[in-house]
Amino acid sequence: MTLQQFLLILRARYKVALLALIVTVLTTVTVSLLLPKQYSASAAVVIDVKAPDMVSGMILQGMMAPGYMATQVDIINSDRVARAVVKLLKMDESQVIRQQWQEATKGQGQLIDWLAVLLQTNLSVKPSRESTVINIDYTAADPEFAAVVANAFAQSYINVNLDLQVAPARQFAAFFEDQTKTARGNLEKAQQALSDYQQKHGITAADERLDFETAKLNDISSQLTGIQGQTTDSQSKRSNTKLDTVAEVMQSPLINGLKADIGRLEAKLIENNINLGKNHPQTQRAEAELNTLKAQLNAETHKISSSIETTYQISRKREQELLGALNNQKTRVLLLNRQRDELNVLRRDIESAQRSFELVSQRASQTNIASQTNQTNISVLNPAFASTKPSKPKVLLNVLVSIFLGTLLGVGLALMLELKDRKVRSAQDLFDALELPVLGSIGSATQLLASAKARA
Repeated sequence: MTLQQFLLILRARYKVALLALIVTVLTTVTVSLLLPKQYSASAAVVIDVKAPDMVSGMILQGMMAPGYMATQVDIINSDRVARAVVKLLKMDESQVIRQQWQEATKGQGQLIDWLAVLLQTNLSVKPSRESTVINIDYTAADPEFAAVVANAFAQSYINVNLDLQVAPARQFAAFFEDQTKTARGNLEKAQQALSDYQQKHGITAADERLDFETAKLNDISSQLTGIQGQTTDSQSKRSNTKLDTVAEVMQSPLINGLKADIGRLEAKLIENNINLGKNHPQTQRAEAELNTLKAQLNAETHKISSSIETTYQISRKREQELLGALNNQKTRVLLLNRQRDELNVLRRDIESAQRSFELVSQRASQTNIASQTNQTNISVLNPAFASTKPSKPKVLLNVLVSIFLGTLLGVGLALMLELKDRKVRSAQDLFDALELPVLGSIGSATQLLASAKARA
């Protein structure tokens, strides 16, 4: 079909097309005027994706994700937010609404779910393209009701979003509270174990006791070293067979005096033997004195030897005592070292339990604060207000659409009628129908009369 044929068909059947257009437009206008007026209210909320966390002060990277805004739109459209709106407006407490629910559902299901579905029907959520603003539109027959519901959706979305943030924190707070009690119990047990150990062993300051006992051990060791030296010296003197070479004997003034007297008497005795003879009374008296001095010398030498023996025995006894004291002191010091090591273990247990308690307590405090927060990164940018102009039906838009659709319908009807009752409207139609060449054509009488009048 050529454009000429199409135009000839429309010219021939323009009445049908025009009638279809008029009927379509009139029907659209009538229906638009008869439909109840609908009013739309829009509330805008803004999301601060760069707001730091209230507890940690860190910016959550999840808010910067591309799907974050889509997630927020899904939350607003969720059944949870719709049910929150029902509870916020107390719609489930209205007897009139309950009666309507009974008539519509015969009492099946839940009233709050039925109302949530009805509210979601007229809800429209539109996020902005290049910003974090979300528009919440609601349409209703009453402009005041539409504004109230739109604002209720905005507030319920904020409340639900806050609850979604706080709910995990509450769970963590309960968990860390139990962990804090456990950590506190472990710390108290560690402290009690240290206290019991100190009381059992009578320990007040382990380091001071250990220092004192170590100093005492060093002192005993020094004394033992000195006594051992004395014992060795006494033993060497005691084993010496030549008592004259012993230092005590050689250094004794009395023995040295006796030796001098003996030497003098011996010289005198020799002189008397030569001058007076052995039997002379002076010679005999000198010999008697000499014997007496020698006896005194031997006695003094024996006393010194006895003194050395006594010193040796005393030194040996003292050495044995010091050895015993040294062994006992070593045992005591080793015991104190073991006690100190055990105390250090108990103290480290306390320090570990203390660090664990502080860490868990800090986390518990943070999660407890987070679970009680009422701050969110969402706020109402523009609240909804009652509109004075209806948003539906849009008569002008509907008329324009009906003109377009009516035109399409009229053209379609014209073509359908033409296909049912095909007529020859041009030479091309004869050629298409008979497949014979066209030799000539005669215009219509109206055209001939119009041409004649023009020539005249």
